[in-house]
Amino acid sequence: MIVIINGAFGAGKTTTAQVLQTHIPNSMIFDPEEIGYMLRKIIPEEVRCQEERTDDFQDMELWKTLTVKTAGEVKKKYNKHLIVPMTIYKPGNFDYILKGFQSIDNEVYHFCLMASKETIYQRLASRGDHEGGWTYQQTIKCLATLRNELFKEHINTDQLSTNEIIDSIMLRIGLTS
Repeated sequence: MIVIINGAFGAGKTTTAQVLQTHIPNSMIFDPEEIGYMLRKIIPEEVRCQEERTDDFQDMELWKTLTVKTAGEVKKKYNKHLIVPMTIYKPGNFDYILKGFQSIDNEVYHFCLMASKETIYQRLASRGDHEGGWTYQQTIKCLATLRNELFKEHINTDQLSTNEIIDSIMLRIGLTS
């Protein structure tokens, strides 16, 4: 099984993934952000294609390719369920990764944690992000794009505790918490 936890920065993906892992036996967290950090480190900006020279590693073609390939290798080697927290709002990348994950495992779930702009900003501030910084700048476009039907199944987290979010996910994937 692969469970994707999507949403804007500050929506609660990481917290949800960490708690969800304690409820799904034989699971591990697979964070594609780490692949992005690696790519930034090993591929100098001057080597990157023009369209990859942005502040978002998801614009690097290798990121989506390596995310799928690495997930496949991790599944094959360790035989674990993957819980994948990531903000993925670009339809092309989302489609590629979702189809790639479906080729790895026939049981793939996608949940998109949604919250109001005010809630997101409050959560970003509480975790120490600087107002006006990169994560704040991504909020409006992420929220607008993630409302699209493509990114269903939506879970509105404004008024939900982490445990209520987990209960909702566990019910949907057919497990009890």
